[in-house]
Amino acid sequence: MATARTDLNSLNWINTTDEAGQGNQSRPPARPAADDVELLDAYSRAVVNVVQTVSPAVVSLSGQRNEHRGGSGSGFVITPGGYAVSNSDVVGGRDRLTGETAEGDHVDVEVVGDDPATDLAVLRLASRDLPYAEMGDSASLRVGQLIIAMGNPLGLHSTVSTGLVSALGRSMRGRDGRLIENIIQHSASINPGNSGVPLVDSRGRVVGVNTAIIDMAQGLGFAVPSHTVQWVISEILAHRRVRRRHLGIVAGTVDVPRALVRELDLLTNHAVEVKEVVTGSPATAAGIQPGDWIVALHGRIVASADDIHRLLSQLPLDRPLTVTIVRDHRLLDLEVIASTV
Repeated sequence: MATARTDLNSLNWINTTDEAGQGNQSRPPARPAADDVELLDAYSRAVVNVVQTVSPAVVSLSGQRNEHRGGSGSGFVITPGGYAVSNSDVVGGRDRLTGETAEGDHVDVEVVGDDPATDLAVLRLASRDLPYAEMGDSASLRVGQLIIAMGNPLGLHSTVSTGLVSALGRSMRGRDGRLIENIIQHSASINPGNSGVPLVDSRGRVVGVNTAIIDMAQGLGFAVPSHTVQWVISEILAHRRVRRRHLGIVAGTVDVPRALVRELDLLTNHAVEVKEVVTGSPATAAGIQPGDWIVALHGRIVASADDIHRLLSQLPLDRPLTVTIVRDHRLLDLEVIASTV
């Protein structure tokens, strides 16, 4: 076998002739194109800048529940005065909380308000002039967009993971059974202790809060969108709770017979059947009865109890609502003054 080689000090290639006389040239791996290197450098710079901007606002949270040491989680400061956001799952039921800042300072943490329906909580740290994160607009997110998560998984402080927005508009149930709308699904790595960490875009703006609702998800991250987060914050700061209207009914979904759909010119094949009316509730005052089928709320079609919950959370709190029902093969509009809980 004949082998020809260049000078070893300036080796660029090796040409080997095999027994069949075929030339086989082996070259070192090609270097990335200059444009590719620049793109990778730009990606790295974006992540580094975001981490330097946002990570000082991330705090590690720990506390006690029922006189026993609880688990840990994360949160992030949203004002220089010490207001912060975390998961309801992290703070719910705890007697006290302790926060550790990125600089290692330990501070007392007050739970201002807790909303299990969205797995969010508003906190206040006993400190001032803190670094804080800027809230962004989750409505501007696009599938495939770069996102970054920062937190303290498994007690490992200032851990950063990156990923992409995998899907938008997901829905999942909170721990109280209500649907949380417009959940962001992403591919950034999330682990125990990462509950309550901010999900940020490439400009360092918070577009979501990672939720602990799906405990066993592998390779999947889910975040409550910043639009919902800001609404919850405003409700808790103003009222120390999230106000939600309620009708005071127990209900389930039923199929409406096609003949009745045609007879009443309905725009849905499903309705919400009232199974029980709570004594003294807004539904009682409005004359809603067990056996009624609710087909619309304030002019909007409803086909499930989730639809009613969604609309009640969206409609103004200070206005009477019109509930359209089917009773004895007739359509009736009832005015309801839905109270808040």
